[in-house]
Amino acid sequence: MTKDDRKKDGRSGGFEGIVEGITDMLEKLGDLAEKGEQLSKSGAFQGNNKDVKGVYGFSIKTGLGGKDKDNGNDNEIKVEPFGNIWKDEETGDSVVHEIQEPLVDIFEENDHTLIVAELPGIGVKDVQIDIKDDLLTIYAEKGEKKYSKEILLPKSYQKEKMQITCNNGILEIKCIP
Repeated sequence: MTKDDRKKDGRSGGFEGIVEGITDMLEKLGDLAEKGEQLSKSGAFQGNNKDVKGVYGFSIKTGLGGKDKDNGNDNEIKVEPFGNIWKDEETGDSVVHEIQEPLVDIFEENDHTLIVAELPGIGVKDVQIDIKDDLLTIYAEKGEKKYSKEILLPKSYQKEKMQITCNNGILEIKCIP
């Protein structure tokens, strides 16, 4: 496709075209989720400026306990984006941030809550956590890799009772009441 074809088609090339494509993809995820389809995708790119690195992805989780009133089937679907590309709410533009938001899963077990976060290149000594009431904040940094995520927990936990491990970039936080 030539540059003129992209203009006619409403698409631009280069970095702006990639960011627009990612934004469109994230908006269409909601449509896919409503139809009950499953989809997972992630990727990375680097612009002409070697300092600009974008990481994007999403996870779709289905059957999270919500029930359809008509047929009783699980219908709750959660689309969770991750990475360092976000849409600016004021301008509508996509922005690449220095800090990435990691993919996080929360598991409710009988005697604890387990948080699992993907932090490639990070070890346990690189991780800082803070908890205030039921809001857990994870921050990790090693070299150029920076991650941050705020997680709303089902209840309050004490930081002293949390068990933290990190192996091959997989962070596990076991929250014990």
